[in-house]
Amino acid sequence: MAIPGTESVELLTDAGAVLQPGFAGLTAPEWLRRRLGSGELGGVALFGRNIRTPQQVAALTAEMYALNPELLIATDEEGGDVTRLEVSSGSSYPGNLALGEVDDTDLTERVARSIGLDLSSVGINLDYAPDADVNSNPDNPVIGVRSFGSDGDLAARHTAAWVRGLQSAGVAACAKHFPGHGDTSGDSHLGLPRIDLNSEQVQEHLKPFRAAIAAGVKSIMTAHILFPAYDADLPATMSREILTGLLRGELGYTGLIVTDGIEMGAISGTHGVAAGSVRAVAAGADTICVGGGLQDEEAFLYLRDALVWAVREGRLSAERLHEAAERNRAVARWSAAERLHEAGSHGEVGIGLAAARRALRIHGDLRPLEGVPHVVEFSPGANIAVGDQTPWGVSGPLTELVPGTTHTRVGAPATRIEGSGLLHVAVAAEGSDVDVRPLLGAAVNRPLVIVVRDVHRHPWMLRAALAMTAARPDAVVVEIGTAHALADTFGSRGTTVLATHGGARVCGVAAAEALAGLVLGAASA
Repeated sequence: MAIPGTESVELLTDAGAVLQPGFAGLTAPEWLRRRLGSGELGGVALFGRNIRTPQQVAALTAEMYALNPELLIATDEEGGDVTRLEVSSGSSYPGNLALGEVDDTDLTERVARSIGLDLSSVGINLDYAPDADVNSNPDNPVIGVRSFGSDGDLAARHTAAWVRGLQSAGVAACAKHFPGHGDTSGDSHLGLPRIDLNSEQVQEHLKPFRAAIAAGVKSIMTAHILFPAYDADLPATMSREILTGLLRGELGYTGLIVTDGIEMGAISGTHGVAAGSVRAVAAGADTICVGGGLQDEEAFLYLRDALVWAVREGRLSAERLHEAAERNRAVARWSAAERLHEAGSHGEVGIGLAAARRALRIHGDLRPLEGVPHVVEFSPGANIAVGDQTPWGVSGPLTELVPGTTHTRVGAPATRIEGSGLLHVAVAAEGSDVDVRPLLGAAVNRPLVIVVRDVHRHPWMLRAALAMTAARPDAVVVEIGTAHALADTFGSRGTTVLATHGGARVCGVAAAEALAGLVLGAASA
């Protein structure tokens, strides 16, 4: 017979162990320290708002581990466009699409190990990466360059390499977003996407997850997506058929299952975060990623108490909740033991830029710029997963190589523009095209570089880029997105195009070097 009160204590600690809330600020708030010290909280998620320097992050995590040694401290560090450790500067590593373009699994493993050592050195033990999605839909608004590519076999071998590399540094990998976010045309941050693939077609998207499991991946993140082939009513995050039947049963996975951010629109806007959390754990999830939007004690208590009451009301078994809590603790213990072997190690200097250089593709005849260039960067707006804090583009790196370089950043019609030097340019009224005349006027008698991102998805951007290259056939276009149909779009008019396969800082550096004629050997397409 249990000692009176112990059942309630265990229930509270198990409920807290499955939650990974965020918080505001560069130091742990009082409520978080108190909950960690009492054993009521087993996980924390760090975001860009919590990170300034490696020393600051290391001090933050050390304080939290002192309060709870079996703590999971997670972040989104994919490299490439999605970075948290380098949120203010841009990533030192290219993202998945660039690595898939190179298709050297040894390189992918080295990059992932280096990222893992960066994370381990500051005390982060769970990385919400790699993105294992097969980006089969070129119009996908949220995956794109975060995927290794559109081929399931290629994505599988690089997912496995990324998992091996990261976990060799003692940081748990988290392959996402199961059973695949790559065929969507909607963004689950905003609503509930639906993928109408039959079970045979889904197998292509499962290949990277099978490879991740074979590689020993410590965790897998769910997708907030409806897959009628398996469950016509509930998104994967809340579906027992998908999490227990498919992932546990068919794929044989026994590790940690983590939800995508539970506050995302696909869950909060349909079922609500409390019901979503309860049903996710009941379906087989072990960890609720509370994400960036819920970051105070009130939110933590709301979700913890929702789990506790679900147990008391019979909607969630205490055994299922305890099993989930123990999986979180087991991953934390594994990481603590593994990171002891890597103490004092740091990431491989220069590996990210070397990889970005290898991923650069040149379409057409590229000649070094003659004179001081003007750069026009078209911005379609920040991907929610990426955020708007992280710098991107080619103008910054090119300015370092060619002093005096000027630039203008142009948003969709009726959005604001940033500029430098001579330049202040207005765009056309909403619903019309960008007026390219002042953009061209700023580059008279100067080299012109046009930077686009996923130009195939943005008609206003495509029309502007085509108009500018028609007027300036000598202009060079740099595509920092997926480069879908790039050669067909610009090749017929003889325009020289560089494809970086990502917007990371090192991808911009690689493009700038090629434009300035400083690096030879970039592959021609």
